[in-house]
Amino acid sequence: MTDKTLDTDFDDWITATFRETGSFTMIFVLVRIGENNVDLLRSAYLHVIGDELRWPDMLKVFEGAGVQWSGAVFFRAGREGIVRDEEAKARLGSLIRKLHEDRSIIRDGEFFNADGLRLAIEEVSLH
Repeated sequence: MTDKTLDTDFDDWITATFRETGSFTMIFVLVRIGENNVDLLRSAYLHVIGDELRWPDMLKVFEGAGVQWSGAVFFRAGREGIVRDEEAKARLGSLIRKLHEDRSIIRDGEFFNADGLRLAIEEVSLH
């Protein structure tokens, strides 16, 4: 374990996941959270090869997206740990297509707000 402190729910999740699985490929999707909707903004993947990644590191990555976002959802690209880039790109594309059809898939990932704190998505009935 590193000397960095665990200040956010994301930090807790990423270190626990690495401790459980070792290195892995992570897909992430930046979103804008509205009152009754979640808009998909940008997505990418990265390979987690140590237990040093923390929320401030992710914020630096997100800056490059060039969008105003309010949440991020993370998924493991596969149970096998690290997946090859070609496979990670294919799985990312498949996930985004599915998310465009059904936002409730966000529940299958790890959802955090801009402060790295855990969020939950619930269905809203609009009458």
